Amino acid sequence: MSGTHPRAPLSVLLGNYPHTRPLKDGAVPVDGVDCHYPESSPLPPAFARMVRELAYDICEMPTATYLQARDAGVPVTLLPVVLVGSTHHRSLTRLPEGPHLSPRELVGRRVGVRSYGQTTGLWVRGWLREEYGVESSDITWVTTEDVHVAQYVNPANVERSETGRVADLLHAHDVCAAVLGPKAIGGQGAGLLPLVADAETAGQAWAERHGTIPANHLLVVRDDVLRTRPDAVLAFYRALKQAIADTADERDDSPAGRAVVAGWSASLSACLEIAGQYALEQSLIGESVDVAAIEKKTAFLDR
Repeated sequence: MSGTHPRAPLSVLLGNYPHTRPLKDGAVPVDGVDCHYPESSPLPPAFARMVRELAYDICEMPTATYLQARDAGVPVTLLPVVLVGSTHHRSLTRLPEGPHLSPRELVGRRVGVRSYGQTTGLWVRGWLREEYGVESSDITWVTTEDVHVAQYVNPANVERSETGRVADLLHAHDVCAAVLGPKAIGGQGAGLLPLVADAETAGQAWAERHGTIPANHLLVVRDDVLRTRPDAVLAFYRALKQAIADTADERDDSPAGRAVVAGWSASLSACLEIAGQYALEQSLIGESVDVAAIEKKTAFLDR
């Protein structure tokens, strides 16, 4: 199989990480393909453009956004790459001077989250249910942004606030806890405390129990690009896989460091199975996720 134009450009939207830098600066070339790397700062608006407008050929995409896009019939296919991931017991935060709530005490209360479709929220609600018996419907989720997938309608227990940032909801005492993604923990979340005592240990226990690390950002390709230019997609995938391998010494042995991988594996399959189940339980999607079918579409990449 070959594309119609051997050096036709691919538009590829990627965040700036040690493992994407070799592609963007040309240190790892994409054989036979000119790749254009548009920038988006911050990244989330680009995710919305991808699922609403198919704005890029290949695009980084949050796990929950991918699952919702797939559920809505958006024509994109998952490539087996985890660009960002980590455990998320530390992502549920509170004010240091606030009440020492246990996770079970969140029932009937208000919790802030950037969007109901934010991937960090997906993972937090998943372990809340799994470990503490707290259903997503037991909490009022107060959001500051819309979901990326336009077709999705939030559940009745989701409210939209005009407050700018999730941490501001907490400081204004509009919510008793806040879900913050990895970058926000060190930014707007500075000074906040995890609701879970010894959150790192709890997160490690989750990862050991499930044999995987929660993926936050994956990678997708437009279906028409995969169909008409499979060789170009394969060349890009091989280059990214090489860049991830070449930068292995820049990642530590933390869950975030170990999460970055390329290639189908038992761990990635388990991650998608769990994320799909969580998403179904939380009414983020309406149908079960067939991970085997997802793998089949891009199995040729690792042959």
